[in-house]
Amino acid sequence: MTTATRPVVRFAPSPTGKLHIGNLRPAILNWLFAKKHGGTFILRFDDTDLERSKEEHVAAAREDLQWLGLTWDREERQSLRSARYGEIAAQLKASGHLYPCYEAEDELDRRRKRQLARGLPPTYDRASLRLTAAQRSALEAEGRKPYWRFRLKNTDRTDSFDPVPTLVTWPDLVRGDQSVDVGSLSDPVLIRADGSCLYTFTTVVDDWDFGITHIIRGEDHVTNTAVQIQIFEALGAPLPQFAHHSLLVGGDGQALSKRLGSLSLAGMRADGIEPLALACHAALVGTSDPIEIYPSLQALSATFDVSKLSRAPGRFDLDDLFGLNAKLLHTMPFEAVAPRLEHLGVGGGAPFWMAVRSNIRIVADSKMWWDIVAAPSLPVIENAAFCASAAAILPPEPWDAATWDRWTTAVKASTGLKGRALFHPLRLALTGRDAGPELKTLLPLIGRKRALGRLSGETT
Repeated sequence: MTTATRPVVRFAPSPTGKLHIGNLRPAILNWLFAKKHGGTFILRFDDTDLERSKEEHVAAAREDLQWLGLTWDREERQSLRSARYGEIAAQLKASGHLYPCYEAEDELDRRRKRQLARGLPPTYDRASLRLTAAQRSALEAEGRKPYWRFRLKNTDRTDSFDPVPTLVTWPDLVRGDQSVDVGSLSDPVLIRADGSCLYTFTTVVDDWDFGITHIIRGEDHVTNTAVQIQIFEALGAPLPQFAHHSLLVGGDGQALSKRLGSLSLAGMRADGIEPLALACHAALVGTSDPIEIYPSLQALSATFDVSKLSRAPGRFDLDDLFGLNAKLLHTMPFEAVAPRLEHLGVGGGAPFWMAVRSNIRIVADSKMWWDIVAAPSLPVIENAAFCASAAAILPPEPWDAATWDRWTTAVKASTGLKGRALFHPLRLALTGRDAGPELKTLLPLIGRKRALGRLSGETT
């Protein structure tokens, strides 16, 4: 892209709860797109629902994004833009695109039920468009306050307000050419009777004002897009490009929507997931690229392309995420984890970390191995006579990475045992575990005194 066409994108969470994996996907995709093309990434809080929006959720969202490394160029709050929304609403009312309605919810519900009983779609019948000025005045004199609907452009007839099939089409960057029949939709409510504005309206005003060039979001917004395109057109605003990515399903293929509360970013952070592992997984799931660890977010952005996003659902599995997390730790240098190891009470420095990093899924797992190395541990003696023979020829210190091979070669020669019969009893006695890090790296950390005690069946 040229400088003149550098994209402006946005991530627009509603601060009514914690960010979860479903939120993260559009956040990371928009961020990578902006970085790939030298564009602008805007964080916009859709907080017009004053009752449910909480400042604690705003702060938590910022913290989650910063933890992931997703910086933003600009932050906006819809709750601070009510005057602007009022200005645009007045413009749409004056042009006839917004019209007042007076039905109570129970009235609308009865109409929907009648329509369904007749085999008709339960769409709004545009009854308020048929009201005369005198009838509207009479309703308002009764104390009714109007709410406002946007009149979809789906009929050119002057003798009827009944909609006719009308396709809104756009070239979607993920889904290809898209069409939605707005003739089958209800005119959307944009402004409630109390004057508060709904998402369908405020997001269009914001996207216009902030110069959003690309809207990358979930496919559950496809129908919204058709309506919002008509609002853009009613305002004479330029249309952004749209890209609707697929939604996530669980490892069992079922929708994640009911489980998102248990998949919050804060929760996964507390469970030990590394931010880069989570970002890579969220960015690559549901694409044509393999899910793997990249050196950095910048390296990941260099390979990003919306054309790689699949229309098939992305499969999010926590086990896969933990596996990816383990792969990241397997190559992570000691310097990157040193403060966290110290906080966990894990010693041993770089030699210990290099010894155990290939055998853990999260950093906190290293505490178990440090306790095995340095804390009193009850050995598991599988073959007492064999362990006694091995203890008798345990070499003197100092020990290094070559000590294990020299010692086990001597034990093999002394006992005649080899393979599992040789190595398994030694591992059980020294660590109490069937498997784990290479003993050639653990043995020098355990030390001769502790190793000798464990081979003798003592808790050392």
